Amino acid sequence: MEPVHDLASTSCPDRAWIDEAVRRLLADANRSADTHLIKVPLPDGWDVDLYLKDESTHPTGSLKHRLARSLFLYAICNGWIGPRTTVIEASSGSTAISEAYFARMVGLPFIAVMARSTSPEKVALIEREGGTCHLVDDPGTVYDVARDLAAECDGHYMDQFTYAERATDWRGNNNIAESIFEQLSLERHPVPTWVVVGAGTGGTSATIGRYTRYRGLSSRLAVVDPEGSAFLKSYAGEADPTGRGSRIEGIGRPRVEPSFNALVVDRMLGIPDAASVAAMRFLRERTGLRAGASTGTNLYGALLLACEMRTAGQAGSIVALLCDHAERYVQSYDNDDWVAEHGLDLTPYDGVLAQAWDHGTWTG
Repeated sequence: MEPVHDLASTSCPDRAWIDEAVRRLLADANRSADTHLIKVPLPDGWDVDLYLKDESTHPTGSLKHRLARSLFLYAICNGWIGPRTTVIEASSGSTAISEAYFARMVGLPFIAVMARSTSPEKVALIEREGGTCHLVDDPGTVYDVARDLAAECDGHYMDQFTYAERATDWRGNNNIAESIFEQLSLERHPVPTWVVVGAGTGGTSATIGRYTRYRGLSSRLAVVDPEGSAFLKSYAGEADPTGRGSRIEGIGRPRVEPSFNALVVDRMLGIPDAASVAAMRFLRERTGLRAGASTGTNLYGALLLACEMRTAGQAGSIVALLCDHAERYVQSYDNDDWVAEHGLDLTPYDGVLAQAWDHGTWTG
């Protein structure tokens, strides 16, 4: 009779450490209240309601808090991260802030590889959480640099751009899609006609698009894309969709990321960078809500869709994301000198936004 071959792993991270790390991450989720769904006060008489899902109220201040927690849980439970692993990420800033927070929570060193143009406020927030910033001149190199750094220090490259769409449970478990629809349940239009998001990794759009299909909901998904991004080019069927990268931090990429699933997107809108910045400032003027430029991108697209619905006599609701707070962009989008240096003329878009908000008609 052949003997039993009994082999024990010599490479798996310590299970006691895994159990404690997972407990800490889940405890963070358990003590964090859900983010608010804010109804935007549009003029009386509209049959279209507009809501902003305010992700800036997470402990790390942005939409990426959910993703970062999911990425850590995914990597830890897969055995990719152990008690002495250095975690590396390629990021435009917000994901790195959230990942630095969770790395410190489980006692691991963290390095963020980011473009040198990333706002100084984001760099400071990463460092405040105990992370280290590795800045590169060419945004298109962040992937390879992060991968090389992980190899050099025997660390783990988190790779949000590949794993965002699979690390999150898109069927529910209080993901952003489930949260939105539950919060809308008592509104006059509880199933939104449109959900409007930008794409950075593509994970959020994949989660929302899959969730609506899984639940049999009629909502359609609109992805708004800034200048220089590859996503819209790819969606339009261009043979070479490579872009230069985006000036609107957090969304738009120089390449089509693996997590972006175009098949769950119903419509894409290309939004000029000046329109995004103008909408960010317009939101503050009209509502007092201080958000970043990626929220401006979402708002500009949402107002366009709202005007289309009003013109067609269609009642319903629209949900867009409020991604992060304007305090992260004091030296860039909120700075008139920066705007002028980058050749962004906001004036034409101010008029488009005012016409849409006040009269429900689109002139852009």
